[in-house]
Amino acid sequence: MDEAKLSNCAIVFVTLEIAKTATYYQDVLGFKVVEHYDRQEKFAALYRDSIEIILVQAQFGSIQSNRERYGAGFDAYLVPESPEAVEAFYKEIRARGAKIAQKPGMTTYGSVEFVLEDIEGRLIGVGCIKNEATFFGEIG
Repeated sequence: MDEAKLSNCAIVFVTLEIAKTATYYQDVLGFKVVEHYDRQEKFAALYRDSIEIILVQAQFGSIQSNRERYGAGFDAYLVPESPEAVEAFYKEIRARGAKIAQKPGMTTYGSVEFVLEDIEGRLIGVGCIKNEATFFGEIG
């Protein structure tokens, strides 16, 4: 039997104020928002190029980034089409007032990368492999 091919992955973020968070992603990060606020479980679908983020309205609790809660990791990682596109996206969202947690630079693992912090404190890495030999090493 042939294996099914997966074509995409949607990021799901739980949010305290769905409309406010959706507006931030639209106005600051350039996503198109499709509202589904009339559903039993309120949600919004956010689209930009091939990226899809689903916002779901929290019923209780608080929002913490992975780094805040677990001491490591991003909450999402966006991959532009080239290292130059990383820099272009950085300039675009910075001009719209995005909070930058880490400016663009080359990582020790071979990617050009920066980190943004969204309106609820999530850390989102944005990067693209520039040095494949460093990133992939010797694949056996």
